[in-house]
Amino acid sequence: MTVRQDVHSAGIPVLCQSCEARHRGVCGALDPDQLVGLAKLSSKHTIEPGVELIGDAETVDSYSNVLSGVVKLTKSLSDGRQQIVGLQFAPDFLGRPFKVESAINAEAATAVSLCSFPRASIERMMRESPELEHRLLKQTLNELDEARDWMVTLGRKTAAEKVTSFLLMIARNIDPTLDPATNATSFELPLTRADIADFLGLTIETVSRQLTRLRTDGLIRIENNRHVTVTSLNRLASRSGA
Repeated sequence: MTVRQDVHSAGIPVLCQSCEARHRGVCGALDPDQLVGLAKLSSKHTIEPGVELIGDAETVDSYSNVLSGVVKLTKSLSDGRQQIVGLQFAPDFLGRPFKVESAINAEAATAVSLCSFPRASIERMMRESPELEHRLLKQTLNELDEARDWMVTLGRKTAAEKVTSFLLMIARNIDPTLDPATNATSFELPLTRADIADFLGLTIETVSRQLTRLRTDGLIRIENNRHVTVTSLNRLASRSGA
């Protein structure tokens, strides 16, 4: 693993130096002493696809930074039905500070790498560090903006635009090391066709039909049913209705 060397690396714990959560996530608000203290309480672990990370109404004992992979967020109804309400990518913060119980289900949609730390520790740091509190607030507001944009996607866009918007979101977020200037990329679909249909409010047949159309038009290639190559992010964006 390549460790990023910069003027800010002095005093930074080794396990934090190459972490995207420190460079772009909430841990970027912590000074070296705070990072050392948090690193002593942190644990890194990999979760297999399909494993529940936290359940609805479950007591929250810890928070996590997503280091890699995709987390699927769902809400459950009283009769057991579920609705996918969001996806999280690296370096998102998984958890709701200052709330004892979770209001959502979080599940590993792919293999997910997490850095977890006790809830009490991060909430204490938030009280001591206005910059950390500000960083978490900023991420929360970004998620609110994204949720509003997704409401537009679900409520106003055509089926073709919905599927294209979904692929664009995955392409731009699934790899935290991806150069923003890159115009072509490839990735494994983190959701099944059924989950994509649920997320977009479409039928499985409609999702498959729109993917086939994008492939026929040369905007994407699909191998083994899940591996997607986007030949031009700019062209894909032009079809998303944004």
